[in-house]
Amino acid sequence: MNHQVLARKWRPHNFTEIVGQEHVSQSLINAIQHNRLHHAYLFTGTRGVGKTTIARILAKAINCENLQDHNPCGQCATCQSIDEGRYLDLIEVDAASRTKVEDTRDLLDNAQYAPNSGQYKVYLIDEVHMLSGHSFNALLKTLEEPPEHVKFLLATTDPQKIPVTVLSRCLQFNLKRLSPTQISTQMAYILGEEKIEFEQNALRLIARAADGSMRDGLSLLDQAIVYGNEVVSNETVSQMLGAVAQQPVEDLLRSLADNNALDVLTIINDMAQLSPNFADVLQQILQLLHRLALVQLVPSSADNEDDTEMLQALSLLFSAEELQLYYQIALMGQKDLSLSPDPKSGFEMIMLRMLAFNPQQSTATSSQQAVTHVQKPRAAPTPTQNTTLKSKPVTHAVAETVVVDTPTAIQAGAQEGVSWHEMVIAMNLQGLTRELANNCVLESVGEQECRLILDPKQAQIRSLRSEEKLQAAVQKYYARPLKLVIKTESVASDTPAVKIQKDKVNRQQQAVDAIDNDENIQALKTNFDARVIPGSVEPIENN
Repeated sequence: MNHQVLARKWRPHNFTEIVGQEHVSQSLINAIQHNRLHHAYLFTGTRGVGKTTIARILAKAINCENLQDHNPCGQCATCQSIDEGRYLDLIEVDAASRTKVEDTRDLLDNAQYAPNSGQYKVYLIDEVHMLSGHSFNALLKTLEEPPEHVKFLLATTDPQKIPVTVLSRCLQFNLKRLSPTQISTQMAYILGEEKIEFEQNALRLIARAADGSMRDGLSLLDQAIVYGNEVVSNETVSQMLGAVAQQPVEDLLRSLADNNALDVLTIINDMAQLSPNFADVLQQILQLLHRLALVQLVPSSADNEDDTEMLQALSLLFSAEELQLYYQIALMGQKDLSLSPDPKSGFEMIMLRMLAFNPQQSTATSSQQAVTHVQKPRAAPTPTQNTTLKSKPVTHAVAETVVVDTPTAIQAGAQEGVSWHEMVIAMNLQGLTRELANNCVLESVGEQECRLILDPKQAQIRSLRSEEKLQAAVQKYYARPLKLVIKTESVASDTPAVKIQKDKVNRQQQAVDAIDNDENIQALKTNFDARVIPGSVEPIENN
């Protein structure tokens, strides 16, 4: 018996079996139920989402001899004839190969005659946008005043090329691209019915490569079954697609969140052993960054995903600004990747660029540079000395910086009532841990506990991992095993985050005032009717 590919073998035969297009199938079922069928339907959407399949199911439903809940029964002579491609009253036309006006006229000449055996004569025109202008004109009159026994089902991937006069005479349905979850779920069901072993991660790779098309996904699944000798595994699918599994991409982002360049380069070297397409890896990073940004703003957006826990965990490691920055760097890096000496080095430079332009890394570097300009004390204080170290005032870009050359100096400063804002800067926190600290105020520090109060408006940034990192930093700062206790309630004083924002607003206002009071600017306004463009004035950051 000849082998039949999965895309044809598992093509839906009724509305219930259709995946991901419920908005279309339910509308058609309701139209059949209430006998409100339109004379012309236009199905649009990308390749492989079910346009022609739904058109055939509709053709079966309106001619079926024994509807089952307004679904074609699949058992009557009409249903079987349509499934086998020998139903005389269903005329399928490939518009890409019959574009001439003569072909269209020949086709429509028979429209006036009654159907052979069914209730309706159905014209299914695939890729209808390929018809010529004259062909559309020939079709237009019949679409405008069709015989009662004729239905037109049109399908296209490019509705913009169809004249508006034709569009206005059709009931249009736009079929959606299928999500990777919908594709992988359907593939898992098919493999279960086919008694073929598979790994879920392998199906996720195929579903992402399908790019919204169920037919493309099933074609890739056919290839994976053959390549893996009747076993669909993560390793064989990765080799077949030249893709990297999700785990190394997750590890890359975790190392990026930790500002660990060594781990980033190690992961890239491990990936290079599989000879991946680094352009595809960059695409995976872009997709994951996009999903993380969505989860941060709308946590419920990950509820229906099969990797919800991973998305929620990763989203806590980055601030919204970092995700936007990394996404833009990766997006621009796509253009540079083809210009690099080799894909691996180009990809490495993109990841190193993310590390180099990390906001926290830049702030830490600026602070470190500022500290080097502070005159060092002639003799370091001893543990028994009750000495207060005063840092040299620096610019607003680095705030107030304390000397952190020795643990003894840090401890001495802490015991003398250094503000929580100064402590956060001295501890050199990163990522979500820094955001958590910046949105807290220091309530008290005892021999065994350090108590913080978290602003309730920022309660969502709290996580177990960030609290553990902050506790480790506080213990290192005070040089003793303190327990960190954080409670969420209204704060009486400004948090470091509020102070930073206020300082930013003040610097902006000072810059605007300086421009407005500048004699040269005033002269330009007076003599040349000049004006300062709103939003164009920014304070100068001095490092």
